[in-house]
Amino acid sequence: MTHAQTNSLNLLIGTYTNTGKSEGIYVYTFNTETGEASLKNKVKTSDPSFLALSADKQYVYAVNELGEGKGAVSAFRYDSQKGSLSLLNTKETGGDSPCHVIVDGENKHVIASNYSGGSLTVFPCLPNGALADRSQLIVHRGSGPDKQRQEKPHVHSATFSPDEKQVLVQDLGTDQITVYPYAASAQLPVSEKEAKTVKVHPASGPRHLTFSANGRFVYLVQEMGSMVTVFKYANEGALEKIQEITMLQPGFKGSVGAADIHISPDGRFLYASNRGDANDLAIYEINPATGKLSHIQNQSVLGKGPRNFTITPDGKYLLVANQYTDDVVIFERDLSTGLLRDSKQRIKVGAPVCLVFDDEN
Repeated sequence: MTHAQTNSLNLLIGTYTNTGKSEGIYVYTFNTETGEASLKNKVKTSDPSFLALSADKQYVYAVNELGEGKGAVSAFRYDSQKGSLSLLNTKETGGDSPCHVIVDGENKHVIASNYSGGSLTVFPCLPNGALADRSQLIVHRGSGPDKQRQEKPHVHSATFSPDEKQVLVQDLGTDQITVYPYAASAQLPVSEKEAKTVKVHPASGPRHLTFSANGRFVYLVQEMGSMVTVFKYANEGALEKIQEITMLQPGFKGSVGAADIHISPDGRFLYASNRGDANDLAIYEINPATGKLSHIQNQSVLGKGPRNFTITPDGKYLLVANQYTDDVVIFERDLSTGLLRDSKQRIKVGAPVCLVFDDEN
């Protein structure tokens, strides 16, 4: 292994191709010393707005966020050395506009969240990483108080618990998290019968969540309310709300659209992105004993539409995918304060949405 290789990671970028500015999934080499990125490879596929990398790093699963019955998930064989993706197969989800995808640690099942379809699709994985026909299509019911945004269920994401015994499903349309028992070895791995639902603030719009490193706390970003909700998490998926904190600066007026949420690798800081007129990241410090958040400041993302963002494994850089300004802005992170500084480095790519790091070697 060369010295240069030890300082580099692969960065996979999922995009929207419907703008005509991008072609699919892009793979960049990212230098963890300088913050510079260079294009390594790309593969054409339609609207791969969210990506999931298998635990063994041999496969990548991408949603194809299409409507009118064309929503699908594509499976790719992944060569980290070359940064290349080879299509294995594509399977329709049975629900419109799949916007999120996960794969379990044993590479037994892929789960897609269908936003417009208001449903969850489960695909078994074949031994070669390809997708078998879907084994489950779980359709949510209900609506929320906002008749324009919440006229029906809108499943936005699914997240495995750290032990993968539960899968937590966020539904923007019904203002609830559904906690489904999960068993990777079962023919129908997601148990509808034993599911528990947790209601959140009306018209808040649950979108994505993340777990603390010790698995004791859950942090939920709410798209419509631009809030972060903190829960205690117990065995078998019990959630107890302990805090709700705004993502907005005092006196802020304008449209909002909270999107993504991540915790720094050392577990000390939490970041959440906000679109609309805000176009910033809310930065919080985490109390390790209580799990509660203290707001530090808001950082402009220096672009528009911060859809997803990611942090390098060493915590030195935070990268933001600005969908509407067609760039990824690279910030340097202060490891002691959690604050961000513009590195002046940019990745120009059309309508970037999802950012996933992978060790190159």
